[in-house]
Order: sequence, then C-alpha cells, then structure tokens
Amino acid sequence: MTTPRFDTKIAVLLRDDLETWQRLNVTAFLVSGLGSQFPEVIGEPYEDADQVGYLPMFRQPVLIFEGTKETLRTAHTRVLARALPRAVFTRDLFATGHDEANRAAVRAVGTADLDLVGLAVHGPRNAVDKALKGARMHP
Repeated sequence: MTTPRFDTKIAVLLRDDLETWQRLNVTAFLVSGLGSQFPEVIGEPYEDADQVGYLPMFRQPVLIFEGTKETLRTAHTRVLARALPRAVFTRDLFATGHDEANRAAVRAVGTADLDLVGLAVHGPRNAVDKALKGARMHP
C-alpha cells in the first residue's frame, strides 16, 4: 500500500523552551479547530473488529516542528503574509482556565506583541513549508 501524497499540510510549530506537558497541551489545543473549519481534513470514523465505533481523526499526518521564540515570530509573520489558516497559543493561555478567558487573553495583545509558544497552520504544502522555513522537526 502506497502512502498518499497530500496537496495540503497540517503543521504545528512549538517553542523549544516548553516543558513536555506544555508541548502536548499546546498541540492538542492548536489542532482542535482545524476539523470544524476544514472538514475535508477529517477522515471516516473508525471501527474495531468487534464493531465498536470510534471518532474520526485527521486523514493526513500532523507534522510537529520546534523553534526559538524568534523562529516562531518569523513563521507567524510569514503565515499572516500568506493568509494561511492558523491558530495561535500564547504564553498567557497557560494562566487561563476556559475558552472565553483564552480568547480575551489573545484579544488583549497586539499582533506584534503576542508571546507565541505555539502556531498551527494548514494550507498548500509549499506555502506551509515556506512559512515554517528555519524550524526543525520536533525530536
């Protein structure tokens, strides 16, 4: 069976100074909105041999990258310039406890001043690759 080559890419860029629990938490939050905005990235529901059903998941890989604060800032600028669909996670969100507080925390800071710790992006492969240039694959 050959692995399909997708025209689009889903990528997450994380700050390299995050603790493990933060990396996992940020990644989960960042990718959570993609399926609602881009239903085509979601595959079919799963079922095991006993016919127990499971929720569908992304139909393509999610690539995880890491980089410095500057790498993240540069990638964010490139993502905005290319008008790519994106999600952000700022350091302030570690201190909030719910969605409304999260949105208020992001809304309170100007674009250039966001203390980004994570960025998710979806779009054409080449555009995503160019936006994340300089980031490295997460180990």
